[in-house]
Amino acid sequence: MRNSEFGTIFDTDNHYWEAHDAFTRYRDPKFNDRGLRLVEKDGVVRYYIGDKVHPILPGPGDLHGRPVPGSLFDYFAGKAASDPHQHSLWSEQPAEHPEWYNRDARLTCMDAQGIEACWLFPSHGVCIEGPMQPDIEASLHILGAFNRWIEEDWGFAYQDRIFAAPLLSLSDLDGAIRELEWAIARGARIITIRNGPVFTAGGMRSPADPVFDPFWARVEEAGITATVHAGFDDGYGSVDTAVSKVWNLDLDGKSATMSVGVGTSSDFQSQLVNMLQKHRLVRDFAAVLVAHGLFVRFPRLKFAFIENGGTWVASLLHDLSVAHVQHPGMFAQHPVDQFHRNCWVAPFVEDDVADLAKHLPVERILFGSDWPHAEGVGDPRDFFDNLTGFSEADKRKIMLENARELTSP
Repeated sequence: MRNSEFGTIFDTDNHYWEAHDAFTRYRDPKFNDRGLRLVEKDGVVRYYIGDKVHPILPGPGDLHGRPVPGSLFDYFAGKAASDPHQHSLWSEQPAEHPEWYNRDARLTCMDAQGIEACWLFPSHGVCIEGPMQPDIEASLHILGAFNRWIEEDWGFAYQDRIFAAPLLSLSDLDGAIRELEWAIARGARIITIRNGPVFTAGGMRSPADPVFDPFWARVEEAGITATVHAGFDDGYGSVDTAVSKVWNLDLDGKSATMSVGVGTSSDFQSQLVNMLQKHRLVRDFAAVLVAHGLFVRFPRLKFAFIENGGTWVASLLHDLSVAHVQHPGMFAQHPVDQFHRNCWVAPFVEDDVADLAKHLPVERILFGSDWPHAEGVGDPRDFFDNLTGFSEADKRKIMLENARELTSP
């Protein structure tokens, strides 16, 4: 195997492309006009939220051309600009890639790639809960229907090699526990939730609020791993708005008063807000989990951050450590010790893994390729290029053993 002396690898960030019935196969007809909908317009099937097209998703993965895996690597690494309309982003025909839609075809592909096992995440499913708000009832039903599609088409522990993640929501505690029990009974080894504030009928709440402790107690008891995977999220929309307002930036083409000079277009200013907010959500999310005592109350809870990168970890741990010293009693246990004990991080494929290892034990670093997405690597084994300088023992931990340990029943 390329760049490896120890055989297979364990990829914690693999994806499928959702088929056209992923959100509708198990959907109650009474929700046909609520939440995420499929609408054919001008001969093209799109995702809609209510009467508006989804903010970023084009439509079902099997009805649209898909990107060449790894085709945006240089863009996300900051090495090249990218045209969002470039042919490579829409050139792959779904029918030619059964491995993106079929679990047995995926196993054959994994064999060719040298992948022993993988955690499997949605491509579109991680982008739907936020936009469906404030209709919590519909969002919970559609996530549940989607989970049943995942279990049927992929399985939560298929042949002990494909570990698909059910999407859970804390918006309704009793419902979250029922869905968790349903997933555990069907072999789930990992679960995933939005990394953001919890939408509830009474407003936003921290996911580490003690009100949710019955859920986290069951996750800890079951020994499964909780994950958060980046996606499109409306939970920080008000924060984006606040940032744009205080800096007089224009997100809607109307609000800014600057009229001359470079950087006054709404596109530029939207990009500036995105830059200012980069990693803000995941960093805040992780800080809140620690600060609100989740890992003190549940010291055996396993929490993995997937496709959120790793560059935010150093600044978070520095700030937590400073706060711990400056404000005695703010944390029941040293916050950095909590993070090191309970949290695992999968860096982006373009990240400096050696730098992350200065702040996080190697035993807490995971390998994730993001395959077959455009922003990942074309071949999962290309991630070995990020591990130059690591010992073979540490490479083995990052590429295989850490994920094995997290996934063991």
